[in-house]
Amino acid sequence: MKKQLHIGIDGFNLALPQGTGVATYARNLANTLSDMGHRVSTIYGAPISPKAPPLLQEVQFYDYLGGAKYPKPFYKSVKQYIDEAIRAPFGAKAIHIPFTGKVERRRFNFNLPRDSEIFNAPNLFNMARAYFMRHGRFLELKIDNPPDIMHWTYPLPIRIKGIPNIYTIHDLVPLKLPYTTLDNKRYYYRLIKNCIAHSSRICTVSRKSKEDIESMFPEAIDKITNTYQAASIDAGAQQQLDAELRRDIQGLFSLEKGSYFLFFGAIEPKKNVGRLIEAYLSSRMDTPLIIAGAQAWKSKEELKLYTSLIQGSPNIQQRIRLLGYLPYPFLNKLIKGAKAVAFPSLYEGFGLPVLEAMQMGTPTLCSQEGSLPEVAGNASIFVNPYSTDSIADGMTRLDRDVQLCNDLSQKGRQQCLQFSVECYGNRLRELYS
Repeated sequence: MKKQLHIGIDGFNLALPQGTGVATYARNLANTLSDMGHRVSTIYGAPISPKAPPLLQEVQFYDYLGGAKYPKPFYKSVKQYIDEAIRAPFGAKAIHIPFTGKVERRRFNFNLPRDSEIFNAPNLFNMARAYFMRHGRFLELKIDNPPDIMHWTYPLPIRIKGIPNIYTIHDLVPLKLPYTTLDNKRYYYRLIKNCIAHSSRICTVSRKSKEDIESMFPEAIDKITNTYQAASIDAGAQQQLDAELRRDIQGLFSLEKGSYFLFFGAIEPKKNVGRLIEAYLSSRMDTPLIIAGAQAWKSKEELKLYTSLIQGSPNIQQRIRLLGYLPYPFLNKLIKGAKAVAFPSLYEGFGLPVLEAMQMGTPTLCSQEGSLPEVAGNASIFVNPYSTDSIADGMTRLDRDVQLCNDLSQKGRQQCLQFSVECYGNRLRELYS
């Protein structure tokens, strides 16, 4: 696959204000394709009228990326619902969003894929979901001069007719661990089956996910390819001088370099933060535990022990600090400055935080479940995520053994080379060819 291709991807997760692992996947996919010399288009579903003047379309697009929401009167919401229900069988049309250079957009330089053309179909993703729920059919998306390949970075009930449609299924967590997600399981099951049926190929991101998909949906066996994925940590963050990093961590977070454990990710049942907190407290170590991430579904339950303890022991807040969601420039500093990253997730389709930590040279503790052993190789302390004793023992080893941390740091830098952008590009060539 040496010729230049025009490849489309969706902006479903890229438009989320706080980002997700899938958003990072989509951005890295688009940037890798651009680096390979391919033309990339990203398709969004912002509520923008195609009849609006070009400048207003651009203004509204960046307003949408910034998280703006405008509540509608009930009668207008009903009118839109009926209008979209009538239009859905005839498909949706994506139009090009022009860049006039008159709107300040540097805030989104990190969020948006580099060198990608932007297309938009009004309310595309909501309309497609409603149409699939009502009729069990995929919404047909139309676009002038369509891409050679459409790569949907997430299971979405949409397709572009007449070209190959590839769907990435990152994992089957809603079916494998149904109690850890809010997904409508019946809808999700039907969606996965239809994505497989409509696809030219199915892409996934680990050997474990591939095995799970083939086990639950044997019809995918001849269609599925594992490309893994890559992480593109900013080179400046990786190479920041030690003295500068110490100053930044102290100034931003009142922490000393190498003096804390770090968990980062959404606080939800799958991430196992509740057991991590329990294990940390049972270890009775003095090294602080920093938790950086947005509170998601069932976060109150995951933080129940922490919440109850701080009422009687205020010093708990000094030992366990909740920082909430952090933009990547701040998070990268925390990752590089940590004694170790603790990520005892119950299940991951890939496990990007572990790879990002290894790229920074930070030792990791991670779960022995899901795909994490594939990603971490021999460069991590593995624990049973269902055992607080196992997690506590692993954290204690890292806390007390400086040589162990140094060894894991070196091994991690070697292990992450298997997931370099170059390796990822080679796997994408195989997928598309």
